[in-house]
Amino acid sequence: MIVTTTNGIDGKELEIIAVVFGNTVRAKHIGSDIMAVLKNIVGGELKGYSDMLTQARKEAFDRMVENATEIGADAVVNVRFTTSQTMAGAAELLAYGTAVKLKDA
Repeated sequence: MIVTTTNGIDGKELEIIAVVFGNTVRAKHIGSDIMAVLKNIVGGELKGYSDMLTQARKEAFDRMVENATEIGADAVVNVRFTTSQTMAGAAELLAYGTAVKLKDA
């Protein structure tokens, strides 16, 4: 499966199938919150949050690709990520793009 942030793929004609999505909602862990408070005082990376977001991004991406595979796509173009707070202490990470079939140009 080709996945790209560009609108097209060199040398290929695209047949648009559908917009595909993958998402996950994650909540903060109390241990991460305590470390965040301490890091806020001394500065530095909030490693617990960075790891959580990395895992969430991968999960959302994988779910988007799975969605594209299920509908018979060869590629997903114009991929984007977005995040939003769903409730206090929890956030959704969403990956989305356009599922396409590839044809030689």
